[in-house]
Amino acid sequence: MKKIRFHKSIHVKIVIIYVLLILIAMQVIGVYFTRQLEDQLVANFNATLDERVNLLRYNVEQEMKRNEEDEERSLTSRINEILLELFNIDNTDVQVVDKNSTVISVSNPSQRANIGQKTTNVRVKRALLGVEDDVPLLNEANNHRTRVLAISVYSEEEIIGAIYIEASIEEIYDQMRDINQILMSGTIIALAITAILGVLLARTITRPIIDMKRQAVVLGRGDFSRSVKVYGNDEIGQLASAFNELTNRLQDARATTEGEKRKLSSVLTHMTDGVIATDKSGKIILMNKRAEHMLDKKQEDVLDTEITKVLNLDKFMKLEDLFKFTDPILLDFDNDDEEIILEAHFSVIEKENGEQNGLIAVLHDVTEQEKIEEERREFVANVSHELRTPLTSMKSYLEALADGAIEDPEVAPRFIHVTQTETERMIRLVNDLLQLSKMDSKDYHMNFASINLPQFVDQIMERFEMSTKNESITFKHKIPDRDMFVYGDRDKLTQLMDNILSNAVKYSPEGGTITCALKAEKDRVLVSIKDEGVGIPKENIPFVFDRFYRVDKARTRNLGGTGLGLAIAKEIVTAHGGSIWVSSDWGKGTTISFALPLDEEAEQL
Repeated sequence: MKKIRFHKSIHVKIVIIYVLLILIAMQVIGVYFTRQLEDQLVANFNATLDERVNLLRYNVEQEMKRNEEDEERSLTSRINEILLELFNIDNTDVQVVDKNSTVISVSNPSQRANIGQKTTNVRVKRALLGVEDDVPLLNEANNHRTRVLAISVYSEEEIIGAIYIEASIEEIYDQMRDINQILMSGTIIALAITAILGVLLARTITRPIIDMKRQAVVLGRGDFSRSVKVYGNDEIGQLASAFNELTNRLQDARATTEGEKRKLSSVLTHMTDGVIATDKSGKIILMNKRAEHMLDKKQEDVLDTEITKVLNLDKFMKLEDLFKFTDPILLDFDNDDEEIILEAHFSVIEKENGEQNGLIAVLHDVTEQEKIEEERREFVANVSHELRTPLTSMKSYLEALADGAIEDPEVAPRFIHVTQTETERMIRLVNDLLQLSKMDSKDYHMNFASINLPQFVDQIMERFEMSTKNESITFKHKIPDRDMFVYGDRDKLTQLMDNILSNAVKYSPEGGTITCALKAEKDRVLVSIKDEGVGIPKENIPFVFDRFYRVDKARTRNLGGTGLGLAIAKEIVTAHGGSIWVSSDWGKGTTISFALPLDEEAEQL
C-alpha cells in the first residue's frame, strides 16, 4: 500500500489553509481586542487614581491647615477617615507625612505601627523638597506591577507635607489573562469546526482532481483508452470534459508523430553528414550513425550531455555563443591513429513564437580539404620566406645607390652587380620553389663547380651585414685566411647559407651576435653559424629539419617563418654529399653546422 504524502496532498493543503485563515483571523482579532481592552483598563485605572490623589491632596491640605488644638479629634484620625473614604482600593497603600518626615496616617492597617515614626522613604523626602515622582515599578514583595506616586502638599506655596502612594495594577492584568483564556478556547472551537468543514469542502474539489491525476499518469504510459469521470457542470466538470477531449487529440497526435519520427529516423540514418540535435539547454537528444562514427562516441553515452563538451568547445566557447553563431566552426579530433578535421554548421530550432528550442549541428568531414588547404598555405608562406632575403638585399643596395653611392665610381658598379645578381637569383629561387615537389624524386638539375668556400662565405656575410645594418646585430667572422674549395652549386649553396643566416638573424635579440666559423677537418670543410637567440628545446632538435616543422609556431608565424628553410637546407647539403646538424642550449642560442666534402682536385692546383 502506497504511503500518502500529506505535505503534497491538495486535500490536506485546503484544510490547512482554511484552518490557518481562521487561526490568523482569530489571533489578529484577539490581539487587537486584548491590546485595546488592556490599554483602556489601564487608562481608566490611572484616571481614577489621579482623580482620587488630587482629591486626597486637597483634603489633607485642608486638614493640615486647621488648628488641631481646636478640634476634638487628632489630625491622624481625621486623615484616616479621609483615606478610608477615598482609598478603599485593594492592593493600594497610602502614607501621609508631615513636613518633618513624620508619618501621620497610613491606609494599610498592617503599617499603623509606623505612625509617629520618621520615614526613610527617599521618594517622600524628595517630595518634601518639591520633587514629585510618578513612576511604574515592579513590587519586589509580591511581583505586582505597581504605580508609585510621591506628591507634595502645599499651603500658600509652602510644603507642609507629602503623600506617598503605591497602587498595584496587577488585577487588571489578571483580568486580561482570563479574557485571553476565553479567547483561546473560542479559537480552538472555531478551528475544530473549520477543520471539519474544510475536509468536507476539500473532498468535493479534490475527488475529480485526483481522477484527472490518475488519467495523466495513464496517458504518460501511453494508454489513451481511459477517460475522466465528469461529476458536474461547474468549472471542475468543464475541466474534466476538456481533459477527455485532450486525451483524444493526444492519441491522434501521437500516431502522426510516430509516423514522422520513423521517416526522420530513416533520413538521418542514411545521411552522409553527421547530425546532432539538442534541447533548449544544449543537452544532446539525438545523434545519427554518421555523427557517432565521426566523433567515435555512441549516442547513449552522450545523451543529456551538453554539446559544447561533446564537440570539445567548452573550454573557449559558451553554449549561448552557439545560438548566435552563423559561420561554420572547424573541429580538431586528431588522435594517435589518424588526423580528423570536422566542419560544424549550427542552426537554431525555433518555435512558432520565435522562442529558441534547441540546436541542430551538421558535421562534415573536411580532413582532406584541410590538408590540401594547409599545403597550399605552406607553399605560399614558403615562397614569401624564400623571396624575402634577396628582396631585402636588393632594397639595401638600391637604397645605398639612391643615397649617393651611385656617384662613387668604385662602389656603384659593385652594388649594381650585386643587385643584378640578386634579381637573377630570385628568378632561380622561384623556379626552384615551383619544382620543390621534385626534390624527393631527385628530379632537378644542379650546376656544380669549384667554389672557394672562405671567400664565398665572406661575401654572403657581407651581404647580410648590409641588410641588417639597422638591427644592431654584430657579425663575427672566424674564417681562416687560406683557400678551401668545395665542389657545388653556387646558387644552391647561397640558398643554403641564406636559409641558415636568415633564421639566425630572425631569432637574434637586439644587440646580439652571429658568429660564422669555418675550418677544415680531414677531407671535409665544416661551417657553423651560431646565434644568441632563445635556443631550441632538446626534445625538438630531432625534428627541426623536417619539412614544414616549426619549434614555436606562434613565434615563427610572427617572424614570418614557414618551417621550410632548414628542410631545403638539408636537401641541398645532402645533394652535395654532406651532412647538417644542430646543437642548442635553451636560453643560450643555437648553432647550425654543416659539412661539405673538400674538392681535392681544386686544392692541388
